[in-house]
Amino acid sequence: MNLDKIIDAIFELPEESKNALKESITKVAYPKGHILLKADKIEPTIYFIKKGIVRAFINQSDKEITFWFGKEGETVISMKSYVDNQNGYENIELLEDCEFYELKKSNLQKLFKKDINIANFGRRFAEKELIKTEERLIHRQFKTASERYSSLLKDSPDLIQRVQLGHIASYLGITQVSLSRIRATIR
Repeated sequence: MNLDKIIDAIFELPEESKNALKESITKVAYPKGHILLKADKIEPTIYFIKKGIVRAFINQSDKEITFWFGKEGETVISMKSYVDNQNGYENIELLEDCEFYELKKSNLQKLFKKDINIANFGRRFAEKELIKTEERLIHRQFKTASERYSSLLKDSPDLIQRVQLGHIASYLGITQVSLSRIRATIR
C-alpha cells in the first residue's frame, strides 16, 4: 500500500508537513515467521504495513492467544511502549513475507515539537488506535463466536485465505474443532 494513502487515512497533512514526516520514514522488509515486536520489551518503532499480514499474540499458560491481525495499510505498534515508554505485552509475528514503512518514535516526537500539523497527526493516530481497541473489546465481549466469524468474513474475507485456521480459532477464542463446525454451518 502507498505511504501517502496510509498517512492520509490517519490524518490529512499539508504537503510540507507530510513531506517532513515521510523524510523520517524508511522502508524495511522481513520474512515470514519473523517476530517484529517482542513482549516484555520497550518497542521504540512504529510500522505501517506496506505489504503482508501480521498477528499480535500473547503467551498464556504455554499457549499463544491471537488477539489481532494486521494487513496492508494498518499500523503495527506497541501502544504501551509508545505512550508510556514501558515494556509491551504483545508479540507481533509476520504471517507472510512483509514490507513495512518504519518510523522511530524518537523521530516522530521531534517532529511533534516542530510542526503542529504532525502533532495533530500523532493525536489523531492515537485516537484511532484507541477506537480500534475499543471495537475489538466490545466485539469480543458481546458477540458469539459465530457472529465474530461472520464479521471476520464480512470485514476481512482475505484473512480466511491468508491465515492459518489455528490462528483464526485462537483469535475467535475457540478451538479449531469449533471453528470447523461454525464454518460448516455458514457455508
